[in-house]
Amino acid sequence: MNLPGFRALDKVHQSVSISSGKRPLISYRVLGAGDTLSLDKVAFEVERSSAANGATVLAYRGMAGGRSIELKYTIVADSFVSRVEGVVGNDAAGNPARFVLIDLPSTFRSFEVDSADDQNHFAFAMKPRTRNAEGIPFKSLDPGERQLVPGPLTWAAAKSKYFIVGVLAPEGDDSFAEGVAVGGARVTRTATTATGTIVARLNNGTFRFDLFTGPQQYTRLESMGREFVNSNPYGGWLQGVVQPFATLVMRILLWMKATLKLDYGWLLVIFGVAVRLILWPLNHGAMRSSMKMQRIQPELNDIQKRYKADPQKMQAEMMRVYKEHDMSPFSTFAGCLPLLLPMPVLFALFFVFQNTIEFRGVPFLWLADISIKDPYYIVPLLMGISMFVLSWVGMRNAPPNPQAKMMLYIFPVMMTFLFANFASGLNLYYAIQNVAAIPQQWLIANERGKSGGGKKT
Repeated sequence: MNLPGFRALDKVHQSVSISSGKRPLISYRVLGAGDTLSLDKVAFEVERSSAANGATVLAYRGMAGGRSIELKYTIVADSFVSRVEGVVGNDAAGNPARFVLIDLPSTFRSFEVDSADDQNHFAFAMKPRTRNAEGIPFKSLDPGERQLVPGPLTWAAAKSKYFIVGVLAPEGDDSFAEGVAVGGARVTRTATTATGTIVARLNNGTFRFDLFTGPQQYTRLESMGREFVNSNPYGGWLQGVVQPFATLVMRILLWMKATLKLDYGWLLVIFGVAVRLILWPLNHGAMRSSMKMQRIQPELNDIQKRYKADPQKMQAEMMRVYKEHDMSPFSTFAGCLPLLLPMPVLFALFFVFQNTIEFRGVPFLWLADISIKDPYYIVPLLMGISMFVLSWVGMRNAPPNPQAKMMLYIFPVMMTFLFANFASGLNLYYAIQNVAAIPQQWLIANERGKSGGGKKT
């Protein structure tokens, strides 16, 4: 099944196809009183028709083990969604079937530049009705290992880094009794195969579900309802902390895309500047508190030396100094705020770039794809330089601090090496918000110089 609008990035294939053509996208097994019938090799007769809404209807009819089988797919154009309805007849003895086993894709073909990274994202995701969605990476399963997800399930899916095949029970339907994942054989160090099965309870011989086969685009997953958007979570084991920030960042970027009609590269530039402008008042107040703290620090150090044998007197004298300068003891931490405030957005973007298809294959200037690393390492280098300049400007007219001066050189180099293999779009955002913060640092440094804050570094 080819996905229109998505191109292969691996320079081997032309288009993205979820199904390999060697086996059905999803397959079925009928569980009777004492037998299990696979429908893979049933000689179905196919009838094609059109629904009133223009959808294409494909009806498959055949016989298996003495049972009549009918599968009907109602395919809505350009939606990646099909409604699947099935009818399983009684066997020759009149015994009804009890369950239908729905087998998800057991592997995916990779169409990405980094196929190993794509394969590391191969996983099943299953959503119990009363619990959070559970992700089961293929690599977490040893060959033959079984993992049961008790139901009823709202949905279950198999997915790669950017694409997904999901089956969703109708709203309020408890027919998806449970899900089972079984590890497949490994021919390489990376697990590329596994078996995922949904045990669906038949209702008078019938079953139905929605089938989503397409990209893990945020808006498309969200439009399916039933919390299907959580099939592509952010944050891994930190999901509880990261997901709210990542979802907010993703919604903002999608809104900017719809409003400004610009590519995501330019949107990241605008977003980086906007974050710094929004945080300007908070940063400015924090920087001024830090500057005032630097001015009274010599006096506080003197008190600590003078009364080190009398902690109670030392505390009282320090509180007097804080009160005279209209400051709080907590102002000590104010200098950290300019560094900490942008961190949730940066941290959220780190996870957003890991598996967000909206960034896949998006070019920007010399970058062919902002979702992967810069092959020339230009953006990480610019990010490191911007970090150095920002720190250097922030230290102007500050009291001499050998430790801070050492970090001025070490920290940008360390961060450049750390970010070198991260998504180029993440590096772009970090560099832009560093550059956008320089004017504020310059103003504070000048203000510090006029107030006699210290020597220039």
